[in-house]
Amino acid sequence: MRLAGLASACQPRFLFVKRMNPVSIFRWSTFRWSTAALLTLTLLPGHGQTRKGAPKNPTKTTASVTCWLTTADQTQALQLQPGKQSFGTAATTGTVIEIDDSQRFQTMDGFGYCLTGGSAELLQAMSPAKRAALLRELFGTDDKGIGVSYLRLSIGASDLDAQVFSYDDLPAGQTDPTLAKFSLAPDEKHLLPVLKEILAINPSIKLLGSPWSPPTWMKTNGETKGGSLKPEFYPAYAQYFVKYIQGMKAAGIRLDAITVQNEPLHPGNNPSLLMLAEQQAEFIGKHLGPAFKAAKLDTKIICYDHNADKPEYPLTVLNDATANPYVNGSAFHLYAGPIEALSKVHDAFPQKHVYFTEEWVGSRSKFADNLGWHVKNLFVGAPRNWARNVLEWNLAADPHQNPHTPGGCNQCLGAITLAGDTVTRNVAYYTVAHSSKFVRPGSVRIASSTAAGLPNVAYRTPTGRHVLLVQNDQATPQTFSLRYQGRTVPATLPAGAVATYVW
Repeated sequence: MRLAGLASACQPRFLFVKRMNPVSIFRWSTFRWSTAALLTLTLLPGHGQTRKGAPKNPTKTTASVTCWLTTADQTQALQLQPGKQSFGTAATTGTVIEIDDSQRFQTMDGFGYCLTGGSAELLQAMSPAKRAALLRELFGTDDKGIGVSYLRLSIGASDLDAQVFSYDDLPAGQTDPTLAKFSLAPDEKHLLPVLKEILAINPSIKLLGSPWSPPTWMKTNGETKGGSLKPEFYPAYAQYFVKYIQGMKAAGIRLDAITVQNEPLHPGNNPSLLMLAEQQAEFIGKHLGPAFKAAKLDTKIICYDHNADKPEYPLTVLNDATANPYVNGSAFHLYAGPIEALSKVHDAFPQKHVYFTEEWVGSRSKFADNLGWHVKNLFVGAPRNWARNVLEWNLAADPHQNPHTPGGCNQCLGAITLAGDTVTRNVAYYTVAHSSKFVRPGSVRIASSTAAGLPNVAYRTPTGRHVLLVQNDQATPQTFSLRYQGRTVPATLPAGAVATYVW
């Protein structure tokens, strides 16, 4: 692990490194992003949010700024830079990024990954001592941890489990509308033990559950891949969610939220389900929402959970008068469409929340390309467009990108690669850590000015600290200044580098 204390040199002017180019990668079955996702990010107005005015005579800050740096060539990876700088009155140099905490936007829930069944299987295969140390590194909030604060779980199998399963699998031709055979047993070997270890480290971590497919007997094609949910099983499937949440609670695991269906417009994965917007609205409004209410569940219901190129999908669900009262918000991926689409949905329904729940890293892609693209578009772009969380895809895979289902993703690089007890930290480890380590749950996004070539986002934490994430997306180093309460600090970022500034 390369964390605090390992940097040897970097004052306010940082080392220069090579250019990072924008990434363009294809996943096994679908185009994973479009050039529209590379649009210039803008600071969006705070519709529906409380803005607190600045004090009439604010105290001029003299705070010291610390910097954590990751470079595109990996010579520095989340390294604390030596020395501190204080805000002062010196003349500014180059571009100025103005931070204004009198303008406040959404509250952040957290940053993290999907703890797939395959990730849990690999973690369980580690020796107990090595696994405990790695989990403390990932989920601990002390100086040695990166403070992962949000995890997505698959309800049943995802395509990154070793095999496909649901919690009510039956022989062909049989049905179980009362869910008498429902069982969480498939998760008891790997997922639940790992989750319990994680919760012992961070009891307040938020968990989101997402199904890839219902049991096959509920589907029109009777298969794990594709098909749609039969309308006659809408009530049973609503109870399936209820039993899942109740069963997890009985195991000591509380789900903060669920999405109704992972990638509902992508029935080509294994497992998967096609669920159109009108079908999802009917299922939520007439079945899932009432079932949660009857069971007195406070687990949030989040709609959509797919790409930013189809904002009309969540808008259709939210415009449904029956579904709307039960829906907390909408979830997005960015394999297609512009990140600004999240704001389109937020602006139409400002009282509903927005979440960013998945983005892969291809195993054949380059660290430098992914570092810049993910930070610019996800960790800056998604919060600037109202997302309350940012999640990368799978936490862990082995050196061959296993396990996965037959037909599942065979090029999904984990945030970490596990070969027994040997751990390799990959790019998604650092893209998440640059936010999760410093922007704790309950932090509020605050205003920061847009700056050409320097995508950025700022927060005020629950303890009153300020955090600014900046990425240099240019081919050359950039010198700029941070300005807060009229005082400035100079800095220089190498080409393609990412820095988190804290004061």
